[in-house]
Amino acid sequence: MSTDQTVRADGRIDSVSGPVVTATGLDARMNDMVYVGEAGLMGEVIEIEDDVTTIQVYEETSAVAPGEPVEGTGSPLAVDLGPGLLDNIYDGVQRPLEVLEESMGSAFLDRGVDAPGIDLEKPWEFTPTVEAGDEVASGDVVGTVPETESIDHRVMVPPDVEGGTVAEAKSGTFTVEETVVELDDGTEIAMHQEWPVRQARPAGEKETPTEPLVTGQRILDGLFPIAKGGTAAIPGPFGSGKTVTQHQLAKWADADIVVYVGCGERGNEMTEVIEDFPELEDPVTGKPLMSRTSLIANTSNMPVAARESSVYTGITIAEYYRDMGYDVALMADSTSRWAEAMREISSRLEEMPGEEGYPAYLPARLAEFYERSGYYQTLSGDEGSVSVVGAVSPPGGDFSEPVTQNTLRIVKTFWALDADLAERRHFPAINWDESYSLYRDQLDPYFEESVAGDWPDLRQWLIDILDEEGELQEIVQLVGRDALPEDQQLTLVVARYIREGFLQQNALHDVDTYCAPEKSYQMMGAIKAFHDAAFDALDAGVPVEEITSVESIAQLNRIATTEEYEQFIDETIDEITEDLRGLY
Repeated sequence: MSTDQTVRADGRIDSVSGPVVTATGLDARMNDMVYVGEAGLMGEVIEIEDDVTTIQVYEETSAVAPGEPVEGTGSPLAVDLGPGLLDNIYDGVQRPLEVLEESMGSAFLDRGVDAPGIDLEKPWEFTPTVEAGDEVASGDVVGTVPETESIDHRVMVPPDVEGGTVAEAKSGTFTVEETVVELDDGTEIAMHQEWPVRQARPAGEKETPTEPLVTGQRILDGLFPIAKGGTAAIPGPFGSGKTVTQHQLAKWADADIVVYVGCGERGNEMTEVIEDFPELEDPVTGKPLMSRTSLIANTSNMPVAARESSVYTGITIAEYYRDMGYDVALMADSTSRWAEAMREISSRLEEMPGEEGYPAYLPARLAEFYERSGYYQTLSGDEGSVSVVGAVSPPGGDFSEPVTQNTLRIVKTFWALDADLAERRHFPAINWDESYSLYRDQLDPYFEESVAGDWPDLRQWLIDILDEEGELQEIVQLVGRDALPEDQQLTLVVARYIREGFLQQNALHDVDTYCAPEKSYQMMGAIKAFHDAAFDALDAGVPVEEITSVESIAQLNRIATTEEYEQFIDETIDEITEDLRGLY
């Protein structure tokens, strides 16, 4: 965020209620950033009535007293954009945590400390992509900077600059605030931009996404895919695996850039993320995963108001890289904590509460956030996307509560985590009966072309078997498995191998942690081959007990952890088919 503390007018604190402070005599506008009290705590104007201005403060307000000064900056809360955003860890208002830790010598932030979101003194090697006489417009790329080992930062004409004819394009080493391109009307373009976090960055036409965000998680890619530029929600009770699932997505999704927002989560979980990510290797490039990742950490012990702004900080950074033509995946963990922050601020403002005490504008805020995702034509004519995956933490796992229900009205992919599956050690604990994806039909042509022509048919077969198993299990609970006809008993066996061999995936296993769609397809095909051979044996009069006693069938559960899987799958299918035919 900007460190420009130009004061428009001084006000005085009138009252303090937790993170909500009222001030009088302050000349400010809605959403202006202000500095509160002698300590200069960062805050944002959220209500103005006559001479009384209400401010939500992003830091702890203990010891702040009435009569202390309030300074207005005349500009809204904004983030610093430019080289240096990647391989960095921020708090909810884009203060770089590692920089502040070095300056203070402590892991805990002092109140009132501030630092620019990107290093303003660091030199970067700028290579222009335009030359004198070229015409440029808003959003056009004018040069590149090697930001990290993995990502070239594309320096753009700011969206609020009309453009014009290039008078000079410099080449060499510059800081982010130095002019690198000058237009003939005197406009100077630097590598540094600022953008208000609550305002979506302008882009071209929003298009219908037709390419999946491949996650490497079989149940997601195979049954409930999300599109690049799509939205997804992961609701689930405590301990069901929301955070681990999002970690897997951040590690393995085929996005160019990952923005991970830890919004109100426990400190130990964010510590795990912060410690793990720098050590992870990007499976695509072999370089550190952090070289294409930006982390925003706002843990549950941090001030509640900063939690409310953290998701806006994250989505603004994501939009910035989208404008360069990159595919960005944003993980928000969790939007429930974000909604709770809104509820707390709303109650202190004495606003009329909505359902379960949440503010009446909760649905609108959730929609505004998820609507900033999408697959876009950029202003420069390129294509870029922002995919948003939001975790939801419903109290007691109750999916009927307001945050989950309002999220479901907005997102098009729903990955429902199930506490019962988690208790049975079935991970990822995604309930295949409750989950859905509305992107399936528009993504099928991609899978048919890039993986296999019968991908949709094979997936539908697998879903039908699982649906039939669900119906049969209700009967089994009443009369027992032995009361079922043999063909239905065999269906339950096939379904068990689908659950154990395909739907379960070990995030901690070196091989099984990631599964390419091609491997997922062949795994589905292997189980289908077993199904066909088993029913052929049943039709030939072989009892179910003899069919299920064939030892080679157990190899279906080993495919997931086999690195050289193609030959292993072929050998497994041949062995199972041969053994079953040997029974009749």
